[in-house]
Amino acid sequence: MNIVILAGSNRKDATSTRLSEFVGRIVAEKGHRAQVFDLYQKPLPFYSPDDEYENTETIVEFQQLMHQSEAIVLATPEYHSSISGVLKNALDHLGQDHFRGKAILSMSSAGGAVGTSSLQQLQSIVRNLHGINSAEWVSIGGAQRNWFAESHTDHEGAGGEVVERIKRVTYSFLELASRIRS
Repeated sequence: MNIVILAGSNRKDATSTRLSEFVGRIVAEKGHRAQVFDLYQKPLPFYSPDDEYENTETIVEFQQLMHQSEAIVLATPEYHSSISGVLKNALDHLGQDHFRGKAILSMSSAGGAVGTSSLQQLQSIVRNLHGINSAEWVSIGGAQRNWFAESHTDHEGAGGEVVERIKRVTYSFLELASRIRS
């Protein structure tokens, strides 16, 4: 399967982006194609309903990538109990044809213990875009975020329980995506 992972942070070393890269490796280890679209590295212009930016190179690349995906992972930092502005802006550039009938996994990284408010908002957005929310989500916060502050494999450091939980949720998401495709 072709899985797109949308890293929705505007921060250079965001833990939500590191989480996205980690999930991308898990997806690839299971034999699927995982591509991370990092909104820090490829910022999108502000959405305008007047389609002012529709034909910019980055928007065209982004929309094509999302359209060609067979399943999607959305990752966000949690800011003020909400998703990031850059992720919301990116989602505004998309429509139902990018999400309809696809499995979607939502993930967050919060400065506090967990970031469930942003995940609830993502699930609502996914429903409105006719995507199929994965039954579970990933939220890392507090000490769990510390493990993602540095780039490394899951065999380094003290990821322990959080790594196993992320793997379990990712495998469940992949199973859902596979069933939907069949």
